[in-house]
Amino acid sequence: MARFPDPPHAHIPGQTPRHPEGTFDAICETARPEQPLGAVFASDAWRAGCQYFRTGYFWEAHEVWEAVWMALPDPSAERRLVQGMIQLANAALKQKMQRPRAVQRLCDIADAQMTDLPGALWITADLQEDQIRAQLLDLRRQTENTTKSAL
Repeated sequence: MARFPDPPHAHIPGQTPRHPEGTFDAICETARPEQPLGAVFASDAWRAGCQYFRTGYFWEAHEVWEAVWMALPDPSAERRLVQGMIQLANAALKQKMQRPRAVQRLCDIADAQMTDLPGALWITADLQEDQIRAQLLDLRRQTENTTKSAL
C-alpha cells in the first residue's frame, strides 16, 4: 500500500496554523459519488485519511474523510462507518485540545454510528473493528481520568 506524505504539521485549532486552502484537494478528489461503494474505500482519500488517523493527524484525517462521506449514498452502512471514523478523529483531536466533554460526546456519536455494521464492511474498509472499539474505549478512559484528576 502506498504511503502518503505526512502533512507539514498536525493542525490543532487554536494551537497550530491551519493548512493553506487546497492542501488536500487532490486527495479529496479521488472520492467520487459515481464510484461503486467498495471502490470508495480504495480511494486515496480514504487511505490517506486512515494513514493520517493512525499517525496522529486527526484534523487532516477528518478533512479528507469528509470527501469520502460526501461521495457515499445516504443512508448507507458505508456512510455510517465513515461518519463514525470522522467523529472518532474529531474526538481524538478534542482530546489534544483538552476538551473532555466534547471527547465523550463525540465518542458516543462515533459508537452509535458504528454499531451493528456488517463485518464485511470493516474488511472492505481495511479496518479492524476491535481496534477501533478499543480506541474509543481508550479515549473515554483517558478523558474520565483527566476529568477525575481535575476535581
